[in-house]
Amino acid sequence: MSATEVNTKTTAEKNSAVKGGSFIQENQKSLLFIAAAIVVMIIIYIAYLKLYLAPREVTAADQMHVAQDFWAKKDWDKAINGDAGYPGFKKIISDYSNTKVANLAYFYLGTAYLNKGEYRQAIENLTNYRGDDHMVAAEALGCTADAYVELKDYDKAETYFKKAADKADNKFLTPVYLKKLGLVYEAKKDKAAAAETYKKIKTDYPESPEAQNIEEYIARVEAK
Repeated sequence: MSATEVNTKTTAEKNSAVKGGSFIQENQKSLLFIAAAIVVMIIIYIAYLKLYLAPREVTAADQMHVAQDFWAKKDWDKAINGDAGYPGFKKIISDYSNTKVANLAYFYLGTAYLNKGEYRQAIENLTNYRGDDHMVAAEALGCTADAYVELKDYDKAETYFKKAADKADNKFLTPVYLKKLGLVYEAKKDKAAAAETYKKIKTDYPESPEAQNIEEYIARVEAK
């Protein structure tokens, strides 16, 4: 490389550095404004969580305990719609949206509708539940599948029983959903899939209540 090329390159680098510095200087006010705006947004979000959302969570939880009592007593109408000044799960969801309590209310409301035989309403609410608790999440999926079985939509029921079994991933709920999945396969006349599912209960969950008479189910589908 010649001396001229070196000087040209050095000059270009200096000009680039000057331009970079010039950009920062010229846009300093804008950059400071953006940084300040980000800080303000963070402060507002923290204030929203502490001053608005947290008190709503407490109030919603306090309001919902009566609906939960009705649900435990299987008084589905009162659990759904409330009674004597206390809201049911529908109003909890409406009044306290974006709270964890309202999210849980979707599960309660969905199962209440399921028990009332209002299967479309059950599906709508159960599929709105978004929870981290594997047990509750698995039950929501399983109840959704139950609703689809009642509607004789066996393809959807199959999908949700599979999801429920995977989500549960334990020796208590998984064999329950696998057995229901096997029954769905039978309803779909898929004997091979039904037998495979029942055999999974036998091999993977031999101590579960569902495994105790599973040989009869296996024999039944293999005989057809």
